[in-house]
Amino acid sequence: MRKADEFTIANKPIASIDLMEKAARAFVQSFLRDEFDTNKSLAIFCGKGNNGGDGLAIAHLLLNNGYQNIKVFIINFSDKQSEDFAINLQRLDECRCKKIVINQSSELKNIKPDLIIDAILGSGLNKPLNGEYAELVKYINKLNRKVYAVDVPTGFPTDGKIPADYNGIKAYKTICFQRPKINFFFPESVLATEKYEVVDIGLDEDFIQQQQSDFFLAEEIDIANILKIRKPFSHKGTYGHALIIAGNANTMGAALLSSMACMHAGAGLTTACIPQSGFVALNTSLPEVMALPRDEYTRIENPAKYQAIAIGPGLGVSAENERLLETLISADKPLIIDADALNILAERQELIDKLPENIVLTPHMKEFDRLFGEHDNWWDRVQTAKIQALKLKIVIVLKNQYTFVCLPTGKIHINPTGNPAMAQGGMGDVLTGIIAGFVAQKYSSTEAAILACYIHGKSGDWLAKENFVVTASKVAVQVSKEIKLIHP
Repeated sequence: MRKADEFTIANKPIASIDLMEKAARAFVQSFLRDEFDTNKSLAIFCGKGNNGGDGLAIAHLLLNNGYQNIKVFIINFSDKQSEDFAINLQRLDECRCKKIVINQSSELKNIKPDLIIDAILGSGLNKPLNGEYAELVKYINKLNRKVYAVDVPTGFPTDGKIPADYNGIKAYKTICFQRPKINFFFPESVLATEKYEVVDIGLDEDFIQQQQSDFFLAEEIDIANILKIRKPFSHKGTYGHALIIAGNANTMGAALLSSMACMHAGAGLTTACIPQSGFVALNTSLPEVMALPRDEYTRIENPAKYQAIAIGPGLGVSAENERLLETLISADKPLIIDADALNILAERQELIDKLPENIVLTPHMKEFDRLFGEHDNWWDRVQTAKIQALKLKIVIVLKNQYTFVCLPTGKIHINPTGNPAMAQGGMGDVLTGIIAGFVAQKYSSTEAAILACYIHGKSGDWLAKENFVVTASKVAVQVSKEIKLIHP
């Protein structure tokens, strides 16, 4: 992002101070949407670098937008200051804003603002706060006020491991510039910010897109470009046959959810390979889905007739299912492995090296660690997923609120859709069914995983607009509607 700043300044061209003003305006627009009551008192803490310069420009703009009770605290813990900070400080001197220079954190006493804006330190920090900065942040956090961070909370590492003993600012919201920080997508980021919003500050997009990175953020335009239009004279055979091997006597719901999702994702034919005891439930709730007895499949069924096979949801761990998984791995068919099939794989580590190329694994955190070793932080977990996907030439869908789709190329696609309302049982079963549905339609495993994660989350986002809790079955039904909305 620093390179993008420099390129934009040199080539737009635009002066650095004017780009800072644009960033401040974008921040203020977002802030005022949340905090439109200009009678609230506001404390803005500004370091002496460019993050502090942003804070000074924000103070000036908020004064012009009706906020009257603003105090700006200049954090004077260093002799250095940026040129743009100095310019904005002079501009602020010309208005009526109250400024207080803080040379030591102990000088802060009896401060009780309604709101706080954190513009102390920006990105680039690679170690925990110490000394006066640590004491200052400790004081601010103890105020227990709503904090808005400028670009990044002070003390938060924007990439790399997030320490469990994080001692930086605890923000309510971070308003960041042009791109989210990679670490916002890791669960540990909740220690630093409850939410974030990205605002456009006019950096050169072509330059940003040309930068080398292993991380990519899925956007709706990407999904629209991957999705295929259904053509005239196509038929059920055109869209493939998916087999869902799932469910057990007490877990038929997982098989039903996966099969339902596969069907709504567009597979031409869906067959559920389930125990005989589940046939009534399947035929009653999903008459479009064909049934195949599990014991019959293990004896006579030919994997070659299916364009996609998903195994695992509600399957159960048994010697019979272990033999079945081993057979499918040997068959070298497009395969999606989830849930209990992953647990079997974790117990049979020698099978991991035999996995066919381009299959899809869909582990959540605990399943992933059982497969590839324990991790105590998400940065290392994603790095391991990247290494294993590259080594094994497979797709690993590492599930969380933000899912990481790790590809055989070493690239990582971050899925931004989904929400806490989806924290319900069965969501993983639905995702597996969607992936199988897309693979059956002859999407590559990479395309299927990226599409499925985005549309799965988008379906949940739409449902969450009117529901406190979103159920997996409703998400499965919504999938076809979301595909239509993206690709009308």
